[in-house]
Amino acid sequence: MRLSRIIMALTAGLAVVLAPTAAGAAQPQPAPDYPPQPPALTANPTTVVVGQPTVLIGTGFGPNEIVDIVVSVAPLAASVPGQAPARRSDGSTVAMAAVAFPQPAPRHFTAHTNAAGRFTRTYRPTEVGQLTFTATGRESGRTASVTITVLPKKKPGGGNQLPVTGDSMGTPLKVGGGLVGAGAVLMLGSLVWRRRNRFGMGSPR
Repeated sequence: MRLSRIIMALTAGLAVVLAPTAAGAAQPQPAPDYPPQPPALTANPTTVVVGQPTVLIGTGFGPNEIVDIVVSVAPLAASVPGQAPARRSDGSTVAMAAVAFPQPAPRHFTAHTNAAGRFTRTYRPTEVGQLTFTATGRESGRTASVTITVLPKKKPGGGNQLPVTGDSMGTPLKVGGGLVGAGAVLMLGSLVWRRRNRFGMGSPR
């Protein structure tokens, strides 16, 4: 009888000791505290022609916030790879004119991030130059920027050399004038030859 009471007491004491341990093991552990992802802004592609869209991708901003994007434009360098200037008939060059659009692309617009602080935005540039996009989160204050290159459109037909009206016509006109002059000389020579032949055949022997 005493032995059974001792066993029951030991069992009850062991249950009391193990209860907090089991409760602690069942409790969820707090997630590790990772540092926030730094903000970043990328563009795809980074080199386009006027009117071709590029996709802006922002990451590391605040969740579900509005991001302000400001566009600044700088002129292209004097020589851009793959773009030849217009060339006159005398060998001189002239600058290419920028393409004008009825509705220019905005210099300021907004984007909305998702729960992970990410956004995508399509932009279609309407002017030539180096375009820098700067994105700033309204609530988080996080900012990032990216720069793209916008080139002028190529001449229809695939050629990069742009003809200049007026100067390029000088050489064909000169050649045409020379041909007309040569034809006039040949015609006069023919008339003189015919006249001499006719008078020579009619003269008495």
